[in-house]
Amino acid sequence: MLNYELIADESDSGERIDKWLSSQTEVELSRSYAARLIESGCVSVGGSAVSKSYRLSGSELVRLSIPDPVDSSVLPEDIPLDIVYEDDSLLVVNKPQGMVVHPAPGNYSGTLVNALLFRYRDGLSGINGVIRPGIVHRIDKNTSGLLVVAKTDKAHAFLAEQIKAHSFTREYEAICIGSLEPPSGRIDLPIGRDKRDRKRMCVTYSNSRNAVTNYETIERLIGVSHIRLRLETGRTHQIRVHCSHMGHPILGDDVYGRPYKGCVGQCLHAIRLGFIHPDTGEYLELTSRLPGYFTKLLTGFRQHGLQ
Repeated sequence: MLNYELIADESDSGERIDKWLSSQTEVELSRSYAARLIESGCVSVGGSAVSKSYRLSGSELVRLSIPDPVDSSVLPEDIPLDIVYEDDSLLVVNKPQGMVVHPAPGNYSGTLVNALLFRYRDGLSGINGVIRPGIVHRIDKNTSGLLVVAKTDKAHAFLAEQIKAHSFTREYEAICIGSLEPPSGRIDLPIGRDKRDRKRMCVTYSNSRNAVTNYETIERLIGVSHIRLRLETGRTHQIRVHCSHMGHPILGDDVYGRPYKGCVGQCLHAIRLGFIHPDTGEYLELTSRLPGYFTKLLTGFRQHGLQ
């Protein structure tokens, strides 16, 4: 059973709760599935069960419980994995662009979890339930790069505490539109949900959380820049939102920018990951190479610029 506590702010007043739940990126529910959960008594507002037609009044605490799926709903699949590091407690995977990290209602195949179940069966942490075995954190479907997976509950709890304390090293490389000025710096702007589109995040000082991204320019090209980014916090879509707000959206980001021919999603790669190992107590840092889609785009921009 996965349990969530979600806050409906004043801007949500008047919205149906099933529609509102389907817009919450923390839980990734379809509206029909949200309605079924409500009808099953899995959703309460202010401590009381509600109907799917209930309309929010704003500034409310919404509690949501998502039952564990039956074992057969998330099946092992023989999907190749690029394992960068592995020991008895954890592994670090280099996730390809286009792969979803964990199953969601209506999408129970082709995910990283399906691949992990095939390779490890019962050898993963169970803290997050059978739908997310071993998953400590995640990166977006169309972001490639490094992701740590816990094999034991001890490792999971230890790693999760570091993420909560923002002590993980999380470094990305990206191609953004235009040239950032100054060429390196620190973006310290809070991020919250977009009041006009609840599936999007935005820079806002209303019902938001602090978000800090450090960046530096690696190479300026015609129309784009190759940049490096290091997170101090880990908010939903943080890099994508910050870059878009600065007027330099990530290339190919069809949510905060626009699609780009030859790029199936945002050109963003988690290139470096560092943390204290739960068993040894020593700092472990891992890196991955830039994927082919990324280097191919860089080569094209060096030769022809942004088309």
